[in-house]
Amino acid sequence: MNVNVKKIALFTGAVVLGSMAISSSQAQCLGYQPSASDRGKAPSTAESFRAPIVRISEPSNAPATPAIVGFWHVKFVSEGSQGIPDGTEVDAGYSEWHSDGTEIMNSGGRSPITSNFCLGVWQQTAASTFVLNHFATAWDPTGSTLIGPANIQEKVTLGPNGNSFAGTFTISQYDEALNLQQSVQGTITGTRITVTTPPSSIF
Repeated sequence: MNVNVKKIALFTGAVVLGSMAISSSQAQCLGYQPSASDRGKAPSTAESFRAPIVRISEPSNAPATPAIVGFWHVKFVSEGSQGIPDGTEVDAGYSEWHSDGTEIMNSGGRSPITSNFCLGVWQQTAASTFVLNHFATAWDPTGSTLIGPANIQEKVTLGPNGNSFAGTFTISQYDEALNLQQSVQGTITGTRITVTTPPSSIF
């Protein structure tokens, strides 16, 4: 009977020591380093699972977001275009300028069946001036025959308050062989849309 008690005591002691060794090694893996006074004794439960603290902060020299970035209601008005009277609105829609230098527009002047979404890239050229190179794929009114690529180029300048812009545009429509079919030019205006913008302020 005494022999069995001794064996149980020895086994229990081995398990406890083994657990302490595992806890110590786990603590070191998680970043816990015992101090000189702590060496030789088992860390507490809280200390065993204390992970290193990682602090994330924005760099102080992070570039400011260009003011053109945002959601816009845009209007294209013909000026100096052959066969189109000056003052004619040739398109209008919604344009999103992204901080990574890309842009997307939902054209309200084109039926969805003719491909009314198109994409572009932009670059800032001066303090408040931006240029855009934009491409679309045009289809005939039935949406069954591909016409070819359309290229929209814009140069716009933000207003003083940053909530509007104005500038010029050129739309060039090509066929699939890149023969120019039609060209339209004129002025473009944009009105910024925010979370509080009512429909009445953009029409």
